[in-house]
Amino acid sequence: MRNSFFTIILLFALSINAQERVIIELNKGWKFEKGKNENAFENNFNDSKWESVTVPHDWAIYGPFDKEIDKQVTAIVQNGEKSATEKTGRTGALPYIGEAWYRNQFSVPNLDKSKKVILLFEGAMSEPKVFLNGKKVGEWNYGYNYFYFDITNLINENGKNNLAVHLSNLESSSRWYPGAGLYRKVKVIVKNKESIDQWGTFITTPIVTAELAKVNIKTTVTGENLQIKTVIKDASGKEVAINETALIFGKEFEQNIAVRNPHLWSPESPYLYTAVTQIYVGNMLKDVSNTRFGIREIKYEANKGFSLNGKVRKFKGVCLHHDLGPIGTAINKAALRRQLTILKDMGCDAIRSSHNMPSLEQLELCDEMGFMFLAESFDEWAKPKVENGYHRFFDTDVEKDLVNLIHATRNHPCIVMWSSGNEVPDQWGAEGVKRAKRLQDIFHREDPTRPVTVGMDQVKATMESGFGALLDIPGLNYRLPLYEEAFKKFPQGFILGSETASTVSSRGIYKFPVVKGPNKQYPDFQCSSYDLEYCSWSNVPDDDFVLQDDKPWVIGEFVWTGFDYLGEPTPYDEKWPSRSSYFGINDLAGLPKDRFYLYRSRWKTNDKTLHILPHWNWEGREGETTPVFVYTNYNSAELFVNGKSMGIQKKNNTTPQNRYRLMWMDVKYEPGTLKVVALDNQGKPVAEKEIHTAEKPYEIKLEADRNTLEANGEDIAFVTVSVVDKKGNPCPTATNQLQFAVSGNGTFRAACNGDATSLEQFHLPTMKLFSGKLVALVQSTATSGKIELTVTGKGLKKGKINLKSN
Repeated sequence: MRNSFFTIILLFALSINAQERVIIELNKGWKFEKGKNENAFENNFNDSKWESVTVPHDWAIYGPFDKEIDKQVTAIVQNGEKSATEKTGRTGALPYIGEAWYRNQFSVPNLDKSKKVILLFEGAMSEPKVFLNGKKVGEWNYGYNYFYFDITNLINENGKNNLAVHLSNLESSSRWYPGAGLYRKVKVIVKNKESIDQWGTFITTPIVTAELAKVNIKTTVTGENLQIKTVIKDASGKEVAINETALIFGKEFEQNIAVRNPHLWSPESPYLYTAVTQIYVGNMLKDVSNTRFGIREIKYEANKGFSLNGKVRKFKGVCLHHDLGPIGTAINKAALRRQLTILKDMGCDAIRSSHNMPSLEQLELCDEMGFMFLAESFDEWAKPKVENGYHRFFDTDVEKDLVNLIHATRNHPCIVMWSSGNEVPDQWGAEGVKRAKRLQDIFHREDPTRPVTVGMDQVKATMESGFGALLDIPGLNYRLPLYEEAFKKFPQGFILGSETASTVSSRGIYKFPVVKGPNKQYPDFQCSSYDLEYCSWSNVPDDDFVLQDDKPWVIGEFVWTGFDYLGEPTPYDEKWPSRSSYFGINDLAGLPKDRFYLYRSRWKTNDKTLHILPHWNWEGREGETTPVFVYTNYNSAELFVNGKSMGIQKKNNTTPQNRYRLMWMDVKYEPGTLKVVALDNQGKPVAEKEIHTAEKPYEIKLEADRNTLEANGEDIAFVTVSVVDKKGNPCPTATNQLQFAVSGNGTFRAACNGDATSLEQFHLPTMKLFSGKLVALVQSTATSGKIELTVTGKGLKKGKINLKSN
């Protein structure tokens, strides 16, 4: 009896062990050294003096900023430049160039001959070469791609395994700050040899009605005599459908499963199901994989446009580069969530990953929070934009790079279209047409359910060559005067604003006189936040609004950009110091610029928006003309200066600006109170807002985006730091130098003030206010408890805020 009991327990343990899929995240225990070291992958190499780091890691974000880093002498053809000039800060002026090594040791418990071991990299910048236990595993060229290796035959079954990764970043390899290092996650996946292949599950919803959805699941597997069972669970974990089969076609199972009365995924209701897929040999469970998905229907129709779940809508989207401001490119879910929360409040419903493959975390959050996604792949094809760009690998790597992108991300309901490229020089000529077709065919082969676009800037050329006509979705980057002609010549019956606006502004900075115009420059290397300045190839937001509102065949826009990013400091890319962009609706710290409220007033009409600009601290401008703009979803408002009416303004169609903004152009500045009263369609007051001339800075104020963190050593609170006068009025011109100290179970991670000309290093615990504000980042430790941030500045009453982690 005792022996039988032992046998049952043993068999149960064997069964559990047989089905177990273990994922080991290699985030701790890394050693890092920048520079060449040909022996770094050897088992006995001494790395005791190397820097200890955690992964994800960006080695370059710590600076310092230096104008000599990657100084490029070039003509930016896509910007219409004819002759080469010196560009400083184009890639952020941060030290990303060079070679580096990462080393780690890991062990795999209970490993035996029945197991398969996969080594997965979600991104490595760049050209990684991977070694395990002294032997080369493989390499991958594209720094934005996800890739994996089967290391079953190289791994030690007992004891430690020595992993080494060599990275190399060349100069002139990017047009923006690319980051450096193992900036996304590294994982070891241990599973049975009879199992689901890596990224081997493909879920689509080919039929969707209110009463019934058909869920099609294709599962690629390895092994003999397999059966599959899939259980679909709703968001609460309740089983809603189940299917089992032993019928396999080659290496692929295909299941069609009915889900009754489905909850449909949309930005307004981002409902997610989970497919739990189980693989058996006989009665022995061999593998289990959980895949989140959404049930939704997308259509693109001529003269009708884009529809989601049967409802026509337009994309209210923004473009995002992959850096996260002061923490660089090292992926962090809290930072991504904050970005998306800010965009959601603006009314944004779509994201374009520009100009590269998105992180898996970003897609997960867009699924959860409700953002449609344009997943982009490349900024270069075979013809170069920069000397050491992707064109070096296009012929040999482009197919495998696209296959990995598609297979790794195709189950995300947020993705509603793919992009195979952005402003590629290949838009010219027959060879470019062939390349566009080749890439689009790969997308169609690997995912027949989503269309493909390209961000085109050479629109005339694509009209003549047939390039634009072959695309599923013709995407126009700017080129507003060509929209009508493109619509007539392209056969698709609709146009996407794949990149729009490129308006430039600096948060809280205003220039006089207030005149709309391109390529404006000032001695302080800032741009005016009256939102009337743009680039030679671009425009202001209102010009795009007209097309979005008046042309049913324009299916939406993706604004350049949602947030400022490191590098590409147009219009000051020939000036120093200037090391980050001015395009953002929000600045590099994630603080909204005035433009945020212009977009919000149009994109989120179900909520009140009432925003006044400029600030009202203009010592020395008394009596001078200081125009006042109001961004609001109301059609009219009355403005008052110190109680005196400046008149009522109503939106009208005389100019695009008059259509979307309320503007009082002749206001004379006098200190005091600026007040706006919004009026309904009957002329009755419905909302009001006022701002005041502040006295000198007196006290530091702190406000966190959230007060409770997860005690995982990764979570971050973003604390907005500002100063107010004795009456509590914000001081919009304050530039005080502040210091930061964190105590308790947290650490100071970084600070950022949004000033594109600042050369202060983000990770040091001191920074100067810019336009009266900055943001400090507090990171949790692995221990729960209290956290306190204290901010001090000379002559100011200090600020404190209490956080906690658990």
